[in-house]
Amino acid sequence: MLKKTVSLQPLVVFILCLLSPALSLADLSARSDVREFIDDMNKKHGFKEGELLKVFAKVDINQKIIDAITRPAEAKPWHEYRPIFLTEKRINGGVEFWKQNDAALSRAYKDFGVNPEIIVAIIGVESLYGKYRGRYSVLESLSTLAFNYPKRSRFFKSELEQFLLLAREENIDPEEIKGSYAGAMGKPQFISSSFRRYAVDFDNDGKRDLWGNSVDVIGSVANYFAEHNWRKGQPVASKAKVNGNGYKALVKKGIRPHMPLGDMLKKGISIADDFPTDEKAALIELENKDGEEYWVGMDNFYVITRYNHSQLYAMAVYQLSKAIKEKRQTAVAVTE
Repeated sequence: MLKKTVSLQPLVVFILCLLSPALSLADLSARSDVREFIDDMNKKHGFKEGELLKVFAKVDINQKIIDAITRPAEAKPWHEYRPIFLTEKRINGGVEFWKQNDAALSRAYKDFGVNPEIIVAIIGVESLYGKYRGRYSVLESLSTLAFNYPKRSRFFKSELEQFLLLAREENIDPEEIKGSYAGAMGKPQFISSSFRRYAVDFDNDGKRDLWGNSVDVIGSVANYFAEHNWRKGQPVASKAKVNGNGYKALVKKGIRPHMPLGDMLKKGISIADDFPTDEKAALIELENKDGEEYWVGMDNFYVITRYNHSQLYAMAVYQLSKAIKEKRQTAVAVTE
């Protein structure tokens, strides 16, 4: 006689749903970790517990956000990453953005020392000059990553805290703000902590508007770079050639400038530009289809990586900035 087998799968799934926040079907505001976060916000910043419970009760965990953060564009090789940002659309858009905001860019250079083309390129890479600002609810993105992405939970809980403080300070509805899957916002795609710390009211209208006010955006990006030690009038990067095998150890030291350029040149490295040899530099290796490409990055290149820690990102910004500046100069020369 055959014994009737009973599947335990439904019971197992039910138990996992009870034990695992990632699988829980319950109201997010009922989770113990969310309740703990709300309690901290009440004690540290005076947020009303009932109001935050209502906010989180309407927040959904979005698996698409976790999927997106696990496959960032910066994981691509350079030959696949570069074409995303070095496009005629971004170059021409940058020329037009510069034309429309020339006065603000000039003032930002005067006040903060940051090159106009670098500011324009950042905005171009981040949001195509405001056209693509993200389609996710920032509240949903930060909540998903804070409570369902253990790998970086601590960071995103901090950003969620900063976002709620920002919403209160700027008198904006946290449920209405859209951004990237990682919670970046506005034309410059500032995360919440960067918004609170570096955003400026560059047109003195009483608001820090990084969504619709390009003047505030320009001033805020310039302030961000200045606060991260951008050096006015100093070079960024130069195409390099390598000889021998000594360059491999230099690449391994990373993108932070660590050796006087003069000493680096003595190790078989040559560059296309005449840079100060007493300034520290780093050797950057980029992957192409037919081999590696090398650049020497100076202090200002490293500063670009403070906006996004990827050397691919910094190189895309730098090359886009050069293309925009050259295109603008050509356009200006034609009209004169």
